Amino acid sequence: MKTLGLVLHEHRAAELAIEISDWLLERGHEVRLLSADAARLDRADLGVSPEGFAIGMDLLVSLGGDGTMLTAADLAVEEGVPVLGVNLGTLGYLTVAEPNGIRMALKRFLSGSYNIEDRMRMQATIHRSGREPESTSALNEVVIEKSEPGHTVRMDVELDSHLFTSWVADGLILSTPTGSTAYSFSVRGPIVDPEHRAVIMAPVAPHMLFDRSMVLRPDCEVRVTVAGDREAGLSIDGRSQEALRPGESVVCVAAGAPSRFVTFGERDFHAVLREKFGLTER
Repeated sequence: MKTLGLVLHEHRAAELAIEISDWLLERGHEVRLLSADAARLDRADLGVSPEGFAIGMDLLVSLGGDGTMLTAADLAVEEGVPVLGVNLGTLGYLTVAEPNGIRMALKRFLSGSYNIEDRMRMQATIHRSGREPESTSALNEVVIEKSEPGHTVRMDVELDSHLFTSWVADGLILSTPTGSTAYSFSVRGPIVDPEHRAVIMAPVAPHMLFDRSMVLRPDCEVRVTVAGDREAGLSIDGRSQEALRPGESVVCVAAGAPSRFVTFGERDFHAVLREKFGLTER
């Protein structure tokens, strides 16, 4: 018997989640839903709090798009649980199965016919005035950006404790290779194979001549301190955090524990790029 969890898109996954839950339960497996999702589906018997959700779990199934995958990856990483992504979204860059193939994908996992792909995460430690540092991690990116329309934000950037430059810009993106096809991609940052380990630093609309993205080694410690007199917005994997005030900073470096994704056969990164971005032969 295996223990499997389901993480649901807020609006799209209810019917499929019930179908898959029943299919797994009929075969003697344990199924877990987050308490809020279980209440929404009227399946309180399957509900588990987020704190204990992934403990002892064999597989976490994400039913949604890339945003749902980010949530699933966050829940799974501390326990090292592999994540299987089922695409109910539009792009679905992180997912590997479509809804009509979910039963086959689960059969292959349960029979042991699958591979695991490790993806580097980024550890972010937030330093706020008069408070203990707060640590978290991101699969895609950490973004420091302007908090008011029509204004820029000034940021002092240190690499390995040495001042690199002061950027006046709309923002700065610190991305993992997985996140290189997310927000960083939209500001013309490089696309990096997700099996690499690196920190990508990409400025957003900088008001200076040096406007290039940089690919840094994974253990390079990047500290971004808010300078000037304007606070900066902070988001981690698209989720807004409390703003950074002048003098406060965030320090980013590759995290120790990766996210683990289930794949079937060899995953051709270049083929995925061609498919997801509509590239065609000329």
